[in-house]
Order: sequence, then structure tokens, then C-alpha cells
Amino acid sequence: MATTKVTTDVIDMSDNAGGLTWVTGTTVQQPSGVIGEIREDTDTNRTLVYTDETGTAEWRNLKEAAVVGPNFTANFLIVAGGAGGGGFNNGGGGGAGGYRTSYGTVSPITLTGGSMETSLNLSLGTNYNITVGSPGAGGNGASSPGLNGSDGQNSLFGLSGSEIISTGGGGGGADSNVANTGGSGGGGGYNSGTGASSVTSPVVQGFAGGRNGAAPGAPYDAGGGGGAGEVGDTDANGYGGDGLENQITGATGIFYAGGGGGGTNGSAARPGGDGGGGAGGRFNSASPDIPVDGGLNLGGGGGGATYTTGSPTLNGAAGGAGIVILRCAIATATLGSGITVNGTAGPGTATGTAISGTSDYYYSATLGTGTITF
Repeated sequence: MATTKVTTDVIDMSDNAGGLTWVTGTTVQQPSGVIGEIREDTDTNRTLVYTDETGTAEWRNLKEAAVVGPNFTANFLIVAGGAGGGGFNNGGGGGAGGYRTSYGTVSPITLTGGSMETSLNLSLGTNYNITVGSPGAGGNGASSPGLNGSDGQNSLFGLSGSEIISTGGGGGGADSNVANTGGSGGGGGYNSGTGASSVTSPVVQGFAGGRNGAAPGAPYDAGGGGGAGEVGDTDANGYGGDGLENQITGATGIFYAGGGGGGTNGSAARPGGDGGGGAGGRFNSASPDIPVDGGLNLGGGGGGATYTTGSPTLNGAAGGAGIVILRCAIATATLGSGITVNGTAGPGTATGTAISGTSDYYYSATLGTGTITF
């Protein structure tokens, strides 16, 4: 369609108390753009102009300073993706995803002698980055010495360059391999594999993984992955370290960031820690126990591998995806594309879930990377 040009002295709106209505449409309907075009995005409720201000022609949000502020307070729980368990002969459990929170009185920081992190001071009308860490894959057990589990991915929230970042869990060790360091460390493999430490910078986010005994032997236990609340168990236990309960959503009894259990030849599979830790595999010539994945959106570590008669064939289990939860007194938020919050996939509007007995709402991000604007 041809463009109709209007000279500036033809339109006089000086006596009109209303406003000029721009073209509106969804993000999907956004045209390729011509320099100077303006439109209103009905998904994000933002006005955009097509400009090459940065040297690249693109649609950019107009600065809307009038809607920025006032500030408000929000609490957070940010759990990274859990790691995969180690592969091959009785691999170590995957470490839980890093656990950071401002809500409650207990965290990995307080358990190691520090103080709780403080709540956030946020502004209305500001785009905040948000990422939910994906889980690490289980280590391959096709051949000796096998592969460690893959690390979980980081979760984060905040403004670019100053985000709060929780570190992905460390992969469980395979056979005699040293496990991987992470938010919580991975457990060592059965053949003198060493458990890994947790990260301590910028803050403590979890605990170390366990190792097996100094002299490997029956029941050939691997170490459990570390959790947000304790280290992974060692030697003839191999349990995953427990995670921590957090009541940021108003619900009780929900634990996050448990470590994965190590593989074993014992009489029972070694369980993962409370908070989504997957149980380790257990050798049984007739019917081996398969290692269990970490809990979805709990940041739990995956269970370590075991083996079947004749040759090691089982891989370690995958970790569980992380989660980002925000609690504040704001009832709705706008999502950019790529992120899912409270079951709503962006772009669009997410409705906060009311917390009984309070004036607060919570927003639970369970998948992807994007932005959230209050």
C-alpha cells in the first residue's frame, strides 16, 4: 500500500483534549519497519519506534520515564539447574543447583556462618532479566572410565550486569574421575573418585559432594551429590545431600536443591536428598534399579549410574531444572518472549498468585530466558 504523506501544517490538534492513536498490534504482527515508524505493542503494552540510534536499525521501546517507579520490595528464591549423575560403574550423584534466597531465615550462607541475603528494591516499568537454569545430562556409561555428569545451568534475576546468579550443580564423577564443582558439588565415582566442592563466590550456594571410601570394595558405593542443606554422604551410604525448605510461595513442606544419590551394589538404592535429588542406580543381575532424574523445577541432582551383568551399560540420570520465584505486592507483570511464569508463556501478561493471609503475590518462572516487568 502506498504511503500517504501529510505535511506538518495540515494537522492542528491544539484544541483537542484527547490523544493521537498510533497503530497497534501484537509482537508477531510487528512489521519489518521503516525509520521513524511508531507502533504500540499490545503484548508488552509498550510504544516502539523504528530507529537506527544504536547503529543498527531496529524496533526499540520508547523511554517511558513517567511509569518508572515508585520502588517496591520483592523477595526471591533462585535455584539453578541440577547436575547429571556420573556414568559407568556406580557413578557419583549429581550436585544440586545453587540455592540463593532472601526469604526465611535459613540458607547455605547461614548454615556456614553468614547472614541471609537481603530483599530486592525494584522499580515499576523496568525490564528485569530472568533465566531458569536447565538441567545437566547424565554421564555416558558406554565404556570405561565413563563420563561425568554434565553441570546444570545457571539461574538468574536482575538488571543486566548486576543480576543475582545461582550456579548450576556440579556433575557427578564417573568411576575414578574427580567430580565437578558447582552450586553444590558432584559426588565421586565408586573407584576412589573424589567428591567436588561447592562454589563459595560471590556467596555460598550449597555443599560439597561425597566420595567413596579410601579403599574401594563391596558394596562399591559412589558418593552422593551435595545439596543446599548438607554435604553428600560417603562410602557405604552414598545418599544425596538434603536441600532446604522454603515457604516463599506460602506453601509448607517444599524442599529445593537436593543432591543425587550415588550408584551402589548394596541391598537398596541410595536415595537422593530432599528437594528433588534423584536416587542412584543399584546393581542387580536380574533387574537393576535405574538411576532417577532430579526433580523438575527443584534443581535436584540426578542419580549416579550402576551396571548390569557382563558390561556397564547404564548412564547417569539427568538433573532437574531450576526455578526463579519472586514474592511482592504487585498483582500483574508483563513478560517478554522466551520465559514462562505462573504457567504463562511470554510475551504476555502474567497474573501473580495470591498468597493466603497476606497482601503478597508470587511469580514462579519455570522455563526459559526473557524479561519480566512489574
